[in-house]
Amino acid sequence: MNKLLSMLGLCQKAGKLKSGEFSTEAAVKDGSAWLVILAGDASDNTKKKFNDMCSFYEVDVIEYATKETLAQAIGKEERASLAVCDEGFATSIKKLSAQLENK
Repeated sequence: MNKLLSMLGLCQKAGKLKSGEFSTEAAVKDGSAWLVILAGDASDNTKKKFNDMCSFYEVDVIEYATKETLAQAIGKEERASLAVCDEGFATSIKKLSAQLENK
């Protein structure tokens, strides 16, 4: 398992991760989300919805892995969207994501 997925697991254990569309949307709208992670295999409709919403609320979005992979990392069933509700975790995950993109 790579560092980014491990970080998501830690974030989940720390109680700083919201998962699933409803919880992710609520976190973005109430200002607690620092970062939204969308599964690469999420529907186009879901991606558009979260990209538009996050753009409006000024929350960063990254697309990463698959619903199944994200679910395994946090010990839940398939998840298309995750909200990171901690600035430190969000910063670390964004750095790891950028490193993976540059490889």
